[in-house]
Amino acid sequence: MTPTPVPSSAPSPAPGARYRSIAADLAAKIRAGVYTAGEALPPQRELSAAYGVTLMTLRQALRQLSDDGLIVQRPGRGTFVAPPHLAYQLGALQSLADDLKKQGHDVRTTVLSRAVRRAPAGIATQLRVPAGDTALRLERLREFGGRPAIHQVSWVRQPHADRIREHDLDAVPLYGALADAGVAVARATESIRPDTLTAAVARHLREPEGSPVFVSDRVTYTLDGAAVVADRATILGSMMEIRTERAATGLSLNWGAA
Repeated sequence: MTPTPVPSSAPSPAPGARYRSIAADLAAKIRAGVYTAGEALPPQRELSAAYGVTLMTLRQALRQLSDDGLIVQRPGRGTFVAPPHLAYQLGALQSLADDLKKQGHDVRTTVLSRAVRRAPAGIATQLRVPAGDTALRLERLREFGGRPAIHQVSWVRQPHADRIREHDLDAVPLYGALADAGVAVARATESIRPDTLTAAVARHLREPEGSPVFVSDRVTYTLDGAAVVADRATILGSMMEIRTERAATGLSLNWGAA
Protein backbone atom coordinates (compact mmCIF):
# COMPACT_ATOMS: atom_id res chain seq x y z
CA MET A 1 0.00 0.00 0.00
CA THR A 2 1.40 3.35 -1.07
CA PRO A 3 1.51 6.03 1.66
CA THR A 4 -0.38 9.28 1.11
CA PRO A 5 1.99 12.03 -0.05
CA VAL A 6 2.33 15.13 2.07
CA PRO A 7 0.25 17.97 0.50
CA SER A 8 2.42 20.44 -1.40
CA SER A 9 0.94 23.35 0.56
CA ALA A 10 2.26 22.01 3.87
CA PRO A 11 5.38 23.75 5.19
CA SER A 12 8.56 21.79 4.52
CA PRO A 13 10.13 20.47 7.72
CA ALA A 14 13.88 20.45 8.22
CA PRO A 15 15.65 17.50 6.52
CA GLY A 16 16.41 15.80 9.84
CA ALA A 17 12.81 16.11 10.98
CA ARG A 18 11.59 14.89 7.57
CA TYR A 19 13.13 11.43 7.76
CA ARG A 20 11.96 11.07 11.36
CA SER A 21 8.39 11.95 10.38
CA ILE A 22 8.51 9.38 7.55
CA ALA A 23 9.84 6.74 9.96
CA ALA A 24 7.06 7.60 12.43
CA ASP A 25 4.41 7.37 9.71
CA LEU A 26 5.65 3.98 8.47
CA ALA A 27 5.98 2.71 12.04
CA ALA A 28 2.36 3.73 12.74
CA LYS A 29 1.21 1.86 9.62
CA ILE A 30 3.14 -1.27 10.65
CA ARG A 31 1.69 -1.21 14.17
CA ALA A 32 -1.81 -0.63 12.78
CA GLY A 33 -1.49 -3.64 10.47
CA VAL A 34 -1.47 -1.70 7.21
CA TYR A 35 1.79 -3.53 6.54
CA THR A 36 1.76 -6.96 8.20
CA ALA A 37 4.59 -9.15 9.48
CA GLY A 38 6.61 -10.60 6.62
CA GLU A 39 5.03 -8.28 4.02
CA ALA A 40 7.27 -6.37 1.62
CA LEU A 41 7.14 -2.57 1.74
CA PRO A 42 6.77 -0.74 -1.58
CA PRO A 43 10.05 -0.26 -3.48
CA GLN A 44 12.25 2.56 -2.21
CA ARG A 45 11.81 4.72 -5.32
CA GLU A 46 8.03 4.41 -4.99
CA LEU A 47 8.15 5.36 -1.30
CA SER A 48 10.50 8.30 -1.87
CA ALA A 49 8.22 9.63 -4.61
CA ALA A 50 5.12 9.18 -2.46
CA TYR A 51 6.69 11.09 0.43
CA GLY A 52 8.29 13.65 -1.87
CA VAL A 53 11.83 13.13 -0.59
CA THR A 54 15.14 11.95 -1.98
CA LEU A 55 16.24 8.34 -1.76
CA MET A 56 18.86 9.40 0.78
CA THR A 57 16.19 10.82 3.12
CA LEU A 58 14.00 7.76 2.70
CA ARG A 59 16.92 5.45 3.46
CA GLN A 60 17.58 7.36 6.69
CA ALA A 61 13.97 6.67 7.69
CA LEU A 62 14.31 2.97 6.81
CA ARG A 63 17.55 2.79 8.77
CA GLN A 64 15.74 4.09 11.83
CA LEU A 65 12.96 1.52 11.40
CA SER A 66 15.58 -1.21 11.05
CA ASP A 67 17.35 -0.04 14.22
CA ASP A 68 13.98 -0.16 16.00
CA GLY A 69 13.47 -3.76 14.88
CA LEU A 70 10.38 -3.00 12.78
CA ILE A 71 11.75 -3.90 9.36
CA VAL A 72 14.32 -6.22 7.81
CA GLN A 73 16.22 -5.19 4.69
CA ARG A 74 17.22 -8.10 2.46
CA PRO A 75 19.72 -7.19 -0.27
CA GLY A 76 18.39 -7.97 -3.71
CA ARG A 77 14.90 -8.76 -2.39
CA GLY A 78 13.57 -5.62 -0.74
CA THR A 79 12.41 -4.33 2.64
CA PHE A 80 10.08 -6.45 4.77
CA VAL A 81 8.13 -5.94 7.97
CA ALA A 82 9.98 -7.84 10.70
CA PRO A 83 8.18 -10.77 12.32
CA PRO A 84 7.14 -10.31 15.96
CA HIS A 85 9.63 -11.73 18.44
CA LEU A 86 9.00 -14.12 21.28
CA ALA A 87 10.96 -13.61 24.47
CA TYR A 88 12.28 -16.80 26.03
CA GLN A 89 12.41 -16.09 29.75
CA LEU A 90 15.09 -18.03 31.63
CA GLY A 91 14.15 -17.11 35.18
CA ALA A 92 10.90 -19.03 35.79
CA LEU A 93 9.93 -22.69 35.71
CA GLN A 94 6.80 -22.95 33.64
CA SER A 95 5.74 -24.46 30.34
CA LEU A 96 6.79 -22.71 27.14
CA ALA A 97 3.15 -22.00 26.25
CA ASP A 98 2.51 -20.48 29.70
CA ASP A 99 5.67 -18.40 29.35
CA LEU A 100 4.52 -16.90 26.07
CA LYS A 101 0.88 -16.40 27.09
CA LYS A 102 2.06 -14.56 30.20
CA GLN A 103 3.81 -12.10 27.87
CA GLY A 104 0.47 -11.48 26.15
CA HIS A 105 1.10 -13.57 23.03
CA ASP A 106 -1.60 -15.61 21.34
CA VAL A 107 -0.02 -19.06 21.08
CA ARG A 108 -1.68 -21.99 19.37
CA THR A 109 -0.51 -25.51 20.23
CA THR A 110 -1.13 -28.48 17.94
CA VAL A 111 -0.33 -32.04 19.03
CA LEU A 112 1.29 -33.71 16.03
CA SER A 113 1.62 -37.14 17.62
CA ARG A 114 1.49 -38.94 20.96
CA ALA A 115 2.41 -42.53 21.64
CA VAL A 116 3.93 -44.69 24.37
CA ARG A 117 7.21 -45.97 22.98
CA ARG A 118 10.44 -47.50 24.10
CA ALA A 119 12.63 -44.56 25.15
CA PRO A 120 15.83 -44.10 23.12
CA ALA A 121 19.03 -44.66 25.05
CA GLY A 122 19.75 -40.94 25.47
CA ILE A 123 16.24 -40.22 26.75
CA ALA A 124 16.38 -43.18 29.13
CA THR A 125 19.61 -41.74 30.55
CA GLN A 126 18.05 -38.30 31.00
CA LEU A 127 14.95 -39.76 32.69
CA ARG A 128 17.11 -42.10 34.79
CA VAL A 129 15.13 -45.17 33.78
CA PRO A 130 16.44 -48.59 32.67
CA ALA A 131 17.20 -49.05 28.99
CA GLY A 132 14.13 -50.46 27.26
CA ASP A 133 11.58 -48.75 29.51
CA THR A 134 8.64 -47.07 27.80
CA ALA A 135 7.67 -43.41 27.99
CA LEU A 136 5.10 -41.12 26.39
CA ARG A 137 6.50 -39.36 23.33
CA LEU A 138 4.60 -36.10 22.76
CA GLU A 139 5.28 -34.05 19.62
CA ARG A 140 3.80 -30.54 19.43
CA LEU A 141 3.92 -27.50 17.18
CA ARG A 142 3.58 -23.97 18.55
CA GLU A 143 2.22 -21.23 16.29
CA PHE A 144 2.77 -17.57 17.04
CA GLY A 145 1.66 -14.59 15.00
CA GLY A 146 -0.10 -16.94 12.59
CA ARG A 147 2.99 -18.97 11.70
CA PRO A 148 4.80 -22.03 13.08
CA ALA A 149 7.61 -20.98 15.41
CA ILE A 150 8.49 -23.86 17.76
CA HIS A 151 8.67 -27.63 17.32
CA GLN A 152 8.76 -29.55 20.58
CA VAL A 153 9.25 -33.22 21.47
CA SER A 154 8.70 -34.23 25.10
CA TRP A 155 9.22 -37.64 26.70
CA VAL A 156 7.27 -38.31 29.93
CA ARG A 157 8.31 -41.25 32.10
CA GLN A 158 6.00 -43.85 33.58
CA PRO A 159 3.74 -44.03 35.54
CA HIS A 160 3.00 -40.36 34.82
CA ALA A 161 2.77 -41.04 31.08
CA ASP A 162 -0.34 -43.20 31.48
CA ARG A 163 -1.98 -40.63 33.78
CA ILE A 164 -1.79 -37.79 31.26
CA ARG A 165 -2.00 -39.70 27.99
CA GLU A 166 -5.65 -38.79 27.37
CA HIS A 167 -5.42 -35.13 28.42
CA ASP A 168 -6.29 -32.49 25.81
CA LEU A 169 -2.71 -31.34 25.36
CA ASP A 170 -3.71 -28.97 22.55
CA ALA A 171 -5.34 -26.83 25.24
CA VAL A 172 -3.68 -27.90 28.52
CA PRO A 173 0.06 -27.25 29.05
CA LEU A 174 2.11 -30.32 29.88
CA TYR A 175 2.98 -29.01 33.34
CA GLY A 176 -0.73 -28.38 33.94
CA ALA A 177 -1.57 -31.94 32.94
CA LEU A 178 1.11 -33.26 35.30
CA ALA A 179 -0.28 -31.10 38.12
CA ASP A 180 -3.77 -32.52 37.45
CA ALA A 181 -2.23 -35.99 37.79
CA GLY A 182 -0.75 -35.06 41.17
CA VAL A 183 2.82 -34.49 39.95
CA ALA A 184 4.46 -31.32 41.27
CA VAL A 185 7.47 -30.13 39.26
CA ALA A 186 10.17 -28.43 41.30
CA ARG A 187 13.11 -27.58 39.06
CA ALA A 188 14.63 -28.10 35.65
CA THR A 189 18.01 -28.12 34.00
CA GLU A 190 18.19 -26.57 30.56
CA SER A 191 20.75 -25.90 27.86
CA ILE A 192 20.12 -23.60 24.89
CA ARG A 193 22.40 -23.60 21.88
CA PRO A 194 22.36 -22.20 18.35
CA ASP A 195 21.94 -24.74 15.57
CA THR A 196 20.53 -25.11 12.08
CA LEU A 197 17.17 -26.54 11.07
CA THR A 198 17.10 -30.24 10.20
CA ALA A 199 15.09 -31.55 7.26
CA ALA A 200 12.70 -33.44 9.54
CA VAL A 201 11.76 -30.36 11.57
CA ALA A 202 11.94 -27.93 8.62
CA ARG A 203 8.77 -29.39 7.09
CA HIS A 204 6.83 -28.63 10.30
CA LEU A 205 8.20 -25.09 10.69
CA ARG A 206 7.88 -24.40 6.96
CA GLU A 207 11.36 -22.91 6.72
CA PRO A 208 14.32 -24.03 4.57
CA GLU A 209 16.60 -26.72 5.95
CA GLY A 210 19.68 -25.05 7.45
CA SER A 211 17.83 -21.97 8.74
CA PRO A 212 19.16 -20.66 12.10
CA VAL A 213 17.41 -22.01 15.20
CA PHE A 214 17.80 -22.26 18.94
CA VAL A 215 17.64 -25.76 20.40
CA SER A 216 16.54 -26.07 24.02
CA ASP A 217 17.13 -29.33 25.89
CA ARG A 218 15.36 -29.45 29.26
CA VAL A 219 14.95 -32.09 31.94
CA THR A 220 12.30 -31.43 34.57
CA TYR A 221 12.36 -32.91 38.07
CA THR A 222 9.77 -33.51 40.78
CA LEU A 223 10.02 -32.44 44.42
CA ASP A 224 11.76 -35.72 45.32
CA GLY A 225 14.39 -35.21 42.62
CA ALA A 226 13.03 -37.74 40.10
CA ALA A 227 13.33 -36.80 36.43
CA VAL A 228 9.85 -36.70 34.92
CA VAL A 229 10.13 -35.00 31.48
CA ALA A 230 12.93 -34.85 28.91
CA ASP A 231 12.15 -32.18 26.37
CA ARG A 232 13.67 -30.75 23.18
CA ALA A 233 12.33 -27.56 21.60
CA THR A 234 13.53 -26.27 18.23
CA ILE A 235 12.84 -22.53 18.00
CA LEU A 236 13.16 -20.43 14.85
CA GLY A 237 15.98 -17.93 15.35
CA SER A 238 14.01 -15.29 13.45
CA MET A 239 11.11 -15.57 15.93
CA MET A 240 12.83 -15.66 19.32
CA GLU A 241 15.11 -13.63 21.52
CA ILE A 242 16.41 -14.78 24.91
CA ARG A 243 15.99 -12.51 27.91
CA THR A 244 16.86 -12.77 31.58
CA GLU A 245 17.29 -10.53 34.59
CA ARG A 246 20.42 -10.83 36.66
CA ALA A 247 20.55 -10.37 40.39
CA ALA A 248 23.03 -10.96 43.19
CA THR A 249 21.09 -14.10 44.08
CA GLY A 250 18.70 -16.16 42.03
CA LEU A 251 19.27 -17.12 38.43
CA SER A 252 22.65 -18.69 37.69
CA LEU A 253 23.96 -18.73 34.13
CA ASN A 254 26.78 -21.06 33.16
CA TRP A 255 28.58 -20.48 29.90
CA GLY A 256 30.13 -23.42 28.08
CA ALA A 257 31.27 -24.55 24.67
CA ALA A 258 28.47 -25.74 22.38
